Amino acid sequence: MSALLSVEHLSCGYGRQEIVHDVSLSVEKGEFCALLGLNGCGKTTLIKSICGLLPIEQGRCFVDGEDCTDLNERQHALRMSYIPQRSSPLFGKSVLDVVLMGYNARLHLLESPGELCRLQAAEALDRLGLHGLARRDYATLSEGQKQLVILARTLVQDAPVMLMDEPDSALDFVNRTMVLDKVRNVLQSQGRAGLISLHDPNFAMAYCDRLLLMKNGTIGRELTLKDASREEVASALSWIYGEICVLEHQGRFVMVHA
Repeated sequence: MSALLSVEHLSCGYGRQEIVHDVSLSVEKGEFCALLGLNGCGKTTLIKSICGLLPIEQGRCFVDGEDCTDLNERQHALRMSYIPQRSSPLFGKSVLDVVLMGYNARLHLLESPGELCRLQAAEALDRLGLHGLARRDYATLSEGQKQLVILARTLVQDAPVMLMDEPDSALDFVNRTMVLDKVRNVLQSQGRAGLISLHDPNFAMAYCDRLLLMKNGTIGRELTLKDASREEVASALSWIYGEICVLEHQGRFVMVHA
């Protein structure tokens, strides 16, 4: 397989404070990678810099071999979608209108989404269990519902790379498992590359193919789960979480406190 997303020696931060130091990573077509680390380690900063929301001080980002480091917002949106921890406030817009925003990068100036776009947006809502909410005011939804709507917007955006910064943080257990399962299926069936930051390593191990472990602004460990032993998983996770135990059941790993 060839890397769809490549990051080479990336350093970034806020003002003069460098948060992420010389990070390199790659994500293959159809691969779902989890970025794990404690609060403040640089996960959000790294993802925002990759998708162009923060300036890169050093290094380059590539999508399917194309250098995307200096692209504008619209050009980035054609290549990468982004789901934040919390969506920006949107007032006076219906749920369907918010999903249709996923087409903005593909429309010409003053062009509006057509009937086919509206049908596809409605289908994306249906896939996420939001049938019947299309006409609701987006601002009246719960935080969890809003995140599902943003995921629907990401699906219709149809960018080859999906970047997600703890998109499950406002979701209950049922919706969290549903969202991660649907994201994984989209990545695999459509050959997209997915990079997601998560707080819960157990969800990462249940749904992702590879773990990238981050501490103090660097990625210090990397683990391909299908090839890893229980001992290797425990050693890698303890680098971040300290004294932990890893259990194995039917080929799946679960982390618990030691």
